[in-house]
Amino acid sequence: MVILEAGPEVLTKVRISGGGRCNVTHGCFDPRDLVDSYPRGKRSLLGPFHRWQAEDTVEWFESHGVNLKTEDDGRMFPVTDDSQTVVDCLTRVAGDLGVSCRTRCGVSCVRGRPEGGFVVETDGGEELAAQWLLVATGGIRSANARKPAEMLGHGLEPPVPSLFTFQIEDGRLDGLQGVSVPDAGVRTGSLEAAGALLVTHWGLSGPAVLKLSAWGARELAECGYEFDLRVNWTGSLRAEDLGTRLDDERKNHGTRKVIGRSLVEGVTRRLWQSLCAAAGIGEEQTWARLTKEQRRDLIGELTDGRYAVRGKSLNKDEFVTCGGVRLKDVNLKTMESKLVSGVFFAGEVLDIDGVTGGFNFQAAWTTGRIAGEALGSAASCSSQ
Repeated sequence: MVILEAGPEVLTKVRISGGGRCNVTHGCFDPRDLVDSYPRGKRSLLGPFHRWQAEDTVEWFESHGVNLKTEDDGRMFPVTDDSQTVVDCLTRVAGDLGVSCRTRCGVSCVRGRPEGGFVVETDGGEELAAQWLLVATGGIRSANARKPAEMLGHGLEPPVPSLFTFQIEDGRLDGLQGVSVPDAGVRTGSLEAAGALLVTHWGLSGPAVLKLSAWGARELAECGYEFDLRVNWTGSLRAEDLGTRLDDERKNHGTRKVIGRSLVEGVTRRLWQSLCAAAGIGEEQTWARLTKEQRRDLIGELTDGRYAVRGKSLNKDEFVTCGGVRLKDVNLKTMESKLVSGVFFAGEVLDIDGVTGGFNFQAAWTTGRIAGEALGSAASCSSQ
């Protein structure tokens, strides 16, 4: 078996993922719960996850010398906090199994042979014969990534970015770059998500935004990434409950300045002060002098702030693409094409994508494992 890699090295995405730590999978070991984190592929993945899920991934890596740890949010990383540990493990096991790899070897053409099997033509003009093909070209943003599947007659769901950040220019966020709220809620239209929220130089990011971008990948693309975002900086705190908290502060500490301290856990003092200013509350104003209008506006800023999104991130955060080989054209028990016998698919080239947190790698491990087992079985039967 040979792997053809267009780039200068294999497993580049593994190497750079998780800030160089590699978010291998997520600590969710019930397939019925696991599928809830996939905007595309939720129904289709239930069967595959019953065959190979996160728990199996953890056991496989540990059996090959890579111990994983689970962080508070469920993400799982190697205990070394170094993605090279994962890369070394995968390349070592592949080598032990006799798998060779040719880097800087892109594919320019794939076609079937009359007698069966396939011919793969490389960018260098070399022609290679193959009885079976496993297509794992990753996200289909580029024409080269789409080429093998399309040449083999497969239609693709069109690619749009998933897991991106929101560009927002708003005075309330000025000077707050790096401020993080551990539990916030974001929504637009019928889409909503919750999680940590991060203020960046270009707007808003963090798990809450990334989840929303994943679930709304196609809808947000259709509106040109221009929409109104509603933010609850308090997470799940209702306006009525926050109002009671403000009233208690006014009653018990009327002489204190409103901007003096945040009354919401997780909302930093800097963010609190910015939202107070947006509600028209001056620096010297005390709780006793808080007007009804200011109280109303402060509650609104904290629980239902409105922000105009005018674009998505233009950097390389978009590691995941929505779209790919249509799942109706793939036998999910083997990952073999229903259209072309002997062709298998795995990973992001399929129309499967998950939210942030290790779910996309898990889909890749699962589909890759199933495809590999099917290929091994086919090769074994062929040799008998």
